Amino acid sequence: MTDPLMQDRVQLARRVYDFGLTLEDLGPRQHGRAAAVPRGALPIGWPDGLAPTPTELPVEPATDEPLPRADYLVITWTAAEMVGLADVLTPGVNPRTRWYRYDHRFDEYLPKIRKGAPSRIAQRLGSWYPIKIGNRTVVCFKSELHLNQDGVRTAPGRASLPVVDLFLQLIEEVRPKLVITVGTAGATFADAQLGDVIVTRAAKFRLADEFRSEPFAKRAFRCDQTVPRKHLKHAKAIMDRFAVNIREPDFGPPTTAYDFPAGLLPGVANSPDIKLDGHDFEAFHPMLSTDFFEFGNSVNGLEREGCGVEMGDAALGMACERLGANAPRWLVVRNMSDPQINGALPTAPVDMQAHWAVWYYETYGYWTSVNSALACWALLAR
Repeated sequence: MTDPLMQDRVQLARRVYDFGLTLEDLGPRQHGRAAAVPRGALPIGWPDGLAPTPTELPVEPATDEPLPRADYLVITWTAAEMVGLADVLTPGVNPRTRWYRYDHRFDEYLPKIRKGAPSRIAQRLGSWYPIKIGNRTVVCFKSELHLNQDGVRTAPGRASLPVVDLFLQLIEEVRPKLVITVGTAGATFADAQLGDVIVTRAAKFRLADEFRSEPFAKRAFRCDQTVPRKHLKHAKAIMDRFAVNIREPDFGPPTTAYDFPAGLLPGVANSPDIKLDGHDFEAFHPMLSTDFFEFGNSVNGLEREGCGVEMGDAALGMACERLGANAPRWLVVRNMSDPQINGALPTAPVDMQAHWAVWYYETYGYWTSVNSALACWALLAR
């Protein structure tokens, strides 16, 4: 019997986006008593004067107001990524209930968003919260638009891509010097550990489904941004303290019919690292943005094409290209929520490769997202 969940990679992507989603995420920002219950902060020791400081606004902004100006804009995507980012950059502020809701010009997006998409269910474009790191201002933003969930078909292999419009709108409002898109990704490199963070100045579309006939389906983009390295060692030291949470468990065979020594394979203890393009791997080696749930495995050779696989970053590169000389600098920061998958595993009648890729994300998505949030802090601290 086939598992239909494993046959539809678009549905698998939706499962990843929605994993950990609660009714609080979909509701309005809460006030009063609910707001008085803070989220517990992670035990992080920040350098003096550089702790991320949440900045509650004195007046509640309307949901249809533009975002405020800030030095930096950080954008993330899934529920697990949002919570991981918030626990690092908006400590004590529960993003499910206290981040501000944002639906500015949402009605203009609706014709470009298909029924059942996450943004239609949430009835907004995203959520956000302002912070300061030192004397620099930052807007943290969780998008409800997603490359492979929104598109309205316009022709075979062509569809609307409203997330590019969202990038343009956010950049126009915030006017940041730097935009970081941050979250989880599937590893392509064989030596990439679970929890490693990849920082790259390039992103490339790898579109083979609903956008396969678009002129940008294989396009790559890059930004000649110098990557700050001053605080990366401190971020790595904090990552090491949390590494116990991404220790892979002991594995055993799926049934007791197998005669395994002691019944288990030993687990793997990782020591995650932050890896930069041009330093730890080829300069401007791109993050790959796909329109279905794809991942690197030991035989598909994706490491030659990109440094990880996710679903959206190249849209930022395309938006910034459209802005030309007015574009901000941008970076891609992605944590490896699943290592390179064993390409010898079967893909039919049940896709066991996809099964394990999803399992890794659902098991380690939050703690690996904490790592990429720490890398973001290191890149923003001055």
